[in-house]
Amino acid sequence: MKKSILSFCVLAAVVFSCNKKKDSQEETIKSDTITAEKQFSKADSLVNKAIVAHGGDLYNNADYSFVFRGKKYRFQNNGQNFEYSSEVQKNDSLIKDKISNATFERYINNKLQTLSKEDIGKFSEALNSVIYFATLPYKLQDVSVNKKFIEEITIKGKKYDVVGVTFSQEGGGKDFDDEFHYWINKQTHKIDYLAYNYRVNEGGVRFRSAFNTRVIDGVTFQDYINYEAALETPLKDLPKLYEQGKLKEVSQILTENVINNNK
Repeated sequence: MKKSILSFCVLAAVVFSCNKKKDSQEETIKSDTITAEKQFSKADSLVNKAIVAHGGDLYNNADYSFVFRGKKYRFQNNGQNFEYSSEVQKNDSLIKDKISNATFERYINNKLQTLSKEDIGKFSEALNSVIYFATLPYKLQDVSVNKKFIEEITIKGKKYDVVGVTFSQEGGGKDFDDEFHYWINKQTHKIDYLAYNYRVNEGGVRFRSAFNTRVIDGVTFQDYINYEAALETPLKDLPKLYEQGKLKEVSQILTENVINNNK
């Protein structure tokens, strides 16, 4: 009888220990999950505030055209549907590219071209890239965007929240493995600086400083000075290098002749 009671006590102690360990593990998982949710929800909140500051709901039905490096671009949003286009005159040929949701088309003198899969990818990525930067931070709410709060810092006396962005492979485009940082002004909630590293063409690191910020019928457009940093430079180190004058200016990103086509 004593042996049975002893066995029962040992079994109860083991069960209690296992349950306690299980509860501890569940609490740890729950704590980690809450921490992760808080981290990502802060990044989402910061990006959503930036979208509102740059144009908010006006993006949903926006129709603007602009000129970038001699080529005319246009983005037309209609809820979940969109159309991006570009056109340029080269000698006797008018070349027009168009993306309607997931479909890419190229026309030369109004004649639809037959393209290889490689060319479709190359031309559509080029068009998407220009519209992406021109409409920042609007596209940062896409489902393929993974956002993470990095830190709070001060650049040239102004305070910023830093949000890191990566992309999921599905829906993230050809360059889904690029990494971005956005410095969001705590006072205006607008993006004053951005940086990214890319892997194609042997890779590179860029830092952009916004200037000529203007609001056109409620939507913000900005130009950028584009700086180059040494390969493999961590993105979070770039503001300090920028303040120290150690970054090399390589180009200017100018969004010119902006027109609201809805007027």
